[in-house]
Amino acid sequence: MLLLILGLILWSGAHYYRRLAPDSRAALGKPGKGIIAVAIVLSLVLMIIGYRAAAFVPIWQPPGFLVHLNNLLMIIAFWIYGSSAAKGAKAWPAYKTRHPQLLAVKTWAIAHLLVNGDLASILLFGGLLAWAVGSVILINRAEPDWVPPAHAGRPTYIRLAVITLVMVAIVTAIHTWLGVWPFPS
Repeated sequence: MLLLILGLILWSGAHYYRRLAPDSRAALGKPGKGIIAVAIVLSLVLMIIGYRAAAFVPIWQPPGFLVHLNNLLMIIAFWIYGSSAAKGAKAWPAYKTRHPQLLAVKTWAIAHLLVNGDLASILLFGGLLAWAVGSVILINRAEPDWVPPAHAGRPTYIRLAVITLVMVAIVTAIHTWLGVWPFPS
C-alpha cells in the first residue's frame, strides 16, 4: 500500500508543481520537462506495482449491476478524452467544458470507484479523482479566462466514434490479459 500512496503523492506533486511553485519550475528551464516526465512515469510505475501488490481489504461490496454503469461511463470517458484531441475545432463536450481531459479522468475514476470496493482501489481511484478536481481548481484560479473552441464537424465525430470503440477494445483486452474481466459474469 505504501508504494501506491507514494505513487499518488508523486503523481500529484509532479502535476501540481508548475501551479504551486511556478518560479521554482521555471528555474528548471527546458530540462525541467524531462524531470517532470520521469517523475510522472515513476509515479505510474509505483501506483501500478503498489496497487497490484496491495492486500485485498474489503470496504464495501458493490452491487453487480454497477458493472453496466461502469462500462457505460468508460465509453463516455474515452469519448470525452478524445473530444479534445482534434486540432482546432472540438467535438462535444470539449467545446462546452474547459477541461475535457480532466473531466474524462474524473469520469474514469468515478466509474472504477463504483465497481471496486477494496481499500487499494478506493485509494487509487479516489486519489486520482481528488487530483483531477484539484487540477481544475488550480488551473481555473491561475487562468480565469476561457474562450470555448469552435464546434467540430461530422467527420471529427465519426473519427472520434471509431477511435473511442478501438480504445475500449484495447483497454478491454489489457484488462482481460491482466485477469480482470470488465463485463458482467
